[in-house]
Amino acid sequence: MDWLNRTRSLIGEDNLQTLKASSVVVVGLGGVGSFAAEAIARCGVGRMILIDKDRVDITNVNRQLIALRSTVGSMKTDVMKARILDINPAAVVEAYTVAYSEETTDTFNFSGVDVIVDAIDSIDDKVALIRRSFSEGIPVLSSMGAGNKLDPGAFEVADLAQTSVCPLARIMRKRLRDVGIEHVRVVYSKEMPVRGEGVGSISFVPSTAGLLLASEAIRMIIDHKTNGGTDT
Repeated sequence: MDWLNRTRSLIGEDNLQTLKASSVVVVGLGGVGSFAAEAIARCGVGRMILIDKDRVDITNVNRQLIALRSTVGSMKTDVMKARILDINPAAVVEAYTVAYSEETTDTFNFSGVDVIVDAIDSIDDKVALIRRSFSEGIPVLSSMGAGNKLDPGAFEVADLAQTSVCPLARIMRKRLRDVGIEHVRVVYSKEMPVRGEGVGSISFVPSTAGLLLASEAIRMIIDHKTNGGTDT
């Protein structure tokens, strides 16, 4: 019996081998991305590319999976890579401690990547990543706003064109339409943002968004391998 025995019982050996042979990029390792990355790793995905420029800060401890008092000051990519390899020593983990942007995009080799998970905060950088995913024909999943929200049950997975309420989704729809992109798979919340001073967050909201991203990424990989389809 191995560490993936329970997963094998649920999805079968063939799908487990599909995940083992797959590659996933996670850009942004904050409250959403850290949970997405670890959940994907725990499914047995064989190769992961992690991208984030930041160090763990004390203000991250309330919601980010990699944020502990013992990791404050460490690079998020280093902490996440160590966690993944502790879960699955056979995984190939490439960690880039740099921001993803239009200026840095050539730094990253996405050859052989099956899914890109966008958990970036910056609108410009989100647009740049999604544009690249479309240009290279790589399916992408994008997280919309998770800040200033209290209801984890309000998250949905949908086409960006069909979203409502979320202010970030509204901006992204316009920005992407301007570059000829309309249909992107996203995780977004129908909850009206809570008004307060600055951007507030709580443990159970961004984590839910991250787990939904992970679920959708795994489903996309398995469905693509099974059906031979393509979907960005």
